[in-house]
Amino acid sequence: MNAVSHVTGASPIDGLLHDINTFIENHLADAGLTPASIAAAHHISVRYLHHLFQRDRRTVGTYVRQRRLERCRADLADPALAGRGVGQVGRHWGFRDPAVFSRAFKSAYGVTPGAYRSRLLR
Repeated sequence: MNAVSHVTGASPIDGLLHDINTFIENHLADAGLTPASIAAAHHISVRYLHHLFQRDRRTVGTYVRQRRLERCRADLADPALAGRGVGQVGRHWGFRDPAVFSRAFKSAYGVTPGAYRSRLLR
């Protein structure tokens, strides 16, 4: 039994979602993190995984991409990581293609990753 299910009022589904979200957080840097790998790690079907995420009106892929972009944004704003290239930051957090990373970042934050970093690290 996991820690969440010990909490009063937490259902087994809440516990499973907590475990899934923790797994995702711990594997964001893995470019091979997919709904299939997440489902397999939790001994559930991909269909059931998608069903669990629909409760919050989101998809697994959207959630993973959002979390990766948030980690990228934090790294791009970190002066200690200024020597790491923008493409390296994206790759580190699971974006295999720099162009896909750049488009996703711009779509989410309204600015390219390079411009975001330049603005913050002047």
